[in-house]
Amino acid sequence: MIKVLAALLFLGASAVSATAQDNFWVQIEARRTLTGAQDRAREYAGTVDSVHGYYLGDGFYGIFIGPYSEADAETALGTLLSIGVIPSDSFVKNGQYFKQQFWPIGGRPAPSAQLPREPEATAVVPASSDIIAPSDETVAEARVSEAALDRPAREELQKALKWAGFYDAAIDGSFGRGTRGAMQAWQTANNQDPTGILTTRQREMLFDQYNSVLEGTKMRLVRDDASGIQMEIPTGLVAFTEYKPPFVRFDPNADVDQAQVLFISQQGDAGRLEGLYEIMQVLSIVPPQGPRQLSKTGFEIEGISDDLHSYTSVSLEGSDIKGFTLVWPADDEARRERVLDIMKSSFTRLDGVLDPAIAPPGEDQAIDMVAGLAVRQPQMSRSGFYVSDSGIVATTPEVLGQCDRITLDREYEAEVIAADMDLGIALLRPTETISPLNVVAFETRTPRLQDQIVVGGYPYNGVLSAPTLTFGQVVDIRSLTGDDRLGRLSILPQPSDAGGPVFDKHGAVIGMLLPRIDGNTRVLPPEVNFSLDASQIVTMMETNGIEAKRSDAAQEISPVAMTRQAADVTVLVSCW
Repeated sequence: MIKVLAALLFLGASAVSATAQDNFWVQIEARRTLTGAQDRAREYAGTVDSVHGYYLGDGFYGIFIGPYSEADAETALGTLLSIGVIPSDSFVKNGQYFKQQFWPIGGRPAPSAQLPREPEATAVVPASSDIIAPSDETVAEARVSEAALDRPAREELQKALKWAGFYDAAIDGSFGRGTRGAMQAWQTANNQDPTGILTTRQREMLFDQYNSVLEGTKMRLVRDDASGIQMEIPTGLVAFTEYKPPFVRFDPNADVDQAQVLFISQQGDAGRLEGLYEIMQVLSIVPPQGPRQLSKTGFEIEGISDDLHSYTSVSLEGSDIKGFTLVWPADDEARRERVLDIMKSSFTRLDGVLDPAIAPPGEDQAIDMVAGLAVRQPQMSRSGFYVSDSGIVATTPEVLGQCDRITLDREYEAEVIAADMDLGIALLRPTETISPLNVVAFETRTPRLQDQIVVGGYPYNGVLSAPTLTFGQVVDIRSLTGDDRLGRLSILPQPSDAGGPVFDKHGAVIGMLLPRIDGNTRVLPPEVNFSLDASQIVTMMETNGIEAKRSDAAQEISPVAMTRQAADVTVLVSCW
């Protein structure tokens, strides 16, 4: 306590003795609402001397300690940080562009008011001659105060009216019939005289409503020099967790356990930008549904599911790729829109990008993680194979399950053409035109017992980028119950190999591997598995108007050729 008091005495003395030329300040916080900023300034003033508040433009109210010379401001910053009485992201700011003082209440313009001012920026509050509104205005006085609003402020007013549900036209800053009607409707709904012209006090009421949805989010400006990004984020719901290049992670710290923010920062070019675009879409925090677009200079991805609504914006400037992601629960749309709007408007690129070496060495890596973030995984994956040049795939109906969507090789959406649960086969058609590298050729003649066979499949649910071959033998041309539509194999596949093609030594397909099904009281040896006969697959294809390619091969093919053929025709089928 003695150390804290001594530090505060030092700071107070420095600020009191500041000269007219001293116009540097320690910025400790920024708020979107006047009320919120005044409340926070009051809290700080109970601990630290020389607390001031100034409107900064763009709808931000800054809380500062000072003023100081530039050198004293740096000293004050270090002292306050060392004793832990100000936030860790506080920084020194030149006060030359400060606008109206709002703390202490009744304060006048900043000491730098005589300096050249930057152009007026978008405001989320009325740009009147004073932040503190008069208690009442006549219609004529309301017109005068409204005329003082610049275009960005008028657009913000339209946004607030639209958010409140009274305005549905373009945000253009033009107060025409639609805007006047919206103002009148808002006045009526809020027990105000319906003049169609908002007084200063009414505009404040509207913006208080507009900003009330942000209560609890604690929107604060966060500056991260490691990534070169500064932006206002909901610090009441997320907190810095770790650096995982190219991400700076801010994970949930409150009861909204789905809220998350990522700063994205790395060096690269258009090719690397496109690679990042593809990577983002496999993350579990980015649902596959929703609009997205990619250009040579940036991309936007919006992911929407029943649980999550995420938004990612990334741009390339020079050799710096920077952006952010906001993840939010899907049932909190009004607050998400406001938070996202603030994040977009406050996003600032600083010097530098995230150093790839900033992550601690020797951390565990996992195939289902990207930079510490989970990759979206399907409910089930099985194998399949191309049976036509138009990309139609044969597979096991086991993979269909309760799917919202089905994909081929995790890239192409597919739909079910036909399924026979009794036989254990389904035919899928891609929803967009694709051209397979090859299609299977069927051998419908009865195979010989003890013939060598090869199954192409994805035994590890698509962890490997190419299919794997599993070798075995034909043991019987019937099932254990005598069903001649099935063949019995001696082979040791994995569950996700089911649906894969069964090749003979010539490279022709003699069947499809079926899922392993054991009885309730009888468990078969692991090497006992079954395949659906090729003739049954061909019949089903022809019944659905799909021509099957027949094999005329007479020569055995090499293991290398077999591997190449399996890779061309075998497909990973996923249920999401």
